[in-house]
Amino acid sequence: MTEIDHTLDYLRESLANYMENDMCQQITKKLEGKQYVNEEQFVRELQQEEITYLNDVLENELDYAKRVAHDQRVKELTEVYELLF
Repeated sequence: MTEIDHTLDYLRESLANYMENDMCQQITKKLEGKQYVNEEQFVRELQQEEITYLNDVLENELDYAKRVAHDQRVKELTEVYELLF
């Protein structure tokens, strides 16, 4: 039995806070349109403008998660953030 990777679930949850933005909607559509094995596979399919946008979102989300001491969220979102560049 394989362990479920919840990193992309945390990413989906974070993106939900920015759905008024067209780029966020584009990234979310990509995320929901395919079953990604892991966050690395997802990040590899992003376009440069999506990476740049997601970098900004994740910086905000990581700052928030650190302020409220949500260690698991910090860990999961950091996994995606580190893959962006």
